[in-house]
Amino acid sequence: MHRISRRQFLQRSAGGAAAFAVGNPFSQNKNAIAAEERVDRVVLGRRGIETSRLAFGTGSFGWELHSQQTDLGMKGFAKLLQQAYDHGVTFMDLADIYGSHRFFRNTLKFLPREKLTVLSKIWTRNTRWLQYQGFQPTFDRFRKETGCDYLDIVLIHCRESANWEEEDAALMDAMSEAKECGDIRAVGVSCHTLDALKVAAKSEWVDVILTRINNKGARMDGPPEAVMPVIKEAHDNGKGIVGMKIFGCGNLIEESQRNSSLRYVLGSGYVDAMTIGVDNIEHLRDNILRINATLASL
Repeated sequence: MHRISRRQFLQRSAGGAAAFAVGNPFSQNKNAIAAEERVDRVVLGRRGIETSRLAFGTGSFGWELHSQQTDLGMKGFAKLLQQAYDHGVTFMDLADIYGSHRFFRNTLKFLPREKLTVLSKIWTRNTRWLQYQGFQPTFDRFRKETGCDYLDIVLIHCRESANWEEEDAALMDAMSEAKECGDIRAVGVSCHTLDALKVAAKSEWVDVILTRINNKGARMDGPPEAVMPVIKEAHDNGKGIVGMKIFGCGNLIEESQRNSSLRYVLGSGYVDAMTIGVDNIEHLRDNILRINATLASL
């Protein structure tokens, strides 16, 4: 596996900082951004990864290597991601099936990699538009596509089976080896059934779980009263919990619905971070304002 020396790391960091200092046409004046429009920071579970509470989701209606975010085009994606970064968002939620890797790579021309938390997900089901070729070829491609020598978090994407640990044993071993080598900082799964989530909550292997949660059960793996206790168990077991479908994939659009869902999720104390896909700065600002107002009211 590819390694970089300390000298190379410092050279790249210095080069990136110099380029950043020259100026970026998409960057806002951070001093002009009010505190209530900047997202706070959290720590994800036992691996101690510090990142922003809100992730930049790149998978809204993501399928067949594109999403609502990649449909913005390279320039539009880069501008929105820069705006998110200026508002304190440093957590990048990527995935192979979204086709978002190369779009993210483009933003590293002006965003400092060392300040970002980069998450991606491995899709193991063969389709006409994506063929799984095993962990190492897939992970090497991820690094090339994203422009990253290492990834902070790698998840096995969309687990539904209650036997996923047995079914994915070889993949898990390969991911563990990459973690031991420092090419991945944390491993885990995204869950799409309650049975899969129950296994993840107990798994010694899992560092981070991406799970669907809101207060109405919209686009979830079960009713909130069944899902939240499993999330609590996972959190108590040291897993970093990242919530998705906070607004029910667009089903919870009324202001009162969004506010009550955020209050339920954040008030639980068991969801460390959340990923919410947006395609414009107004929605991003609105999400941050709501998150901060909710936290202040708890």
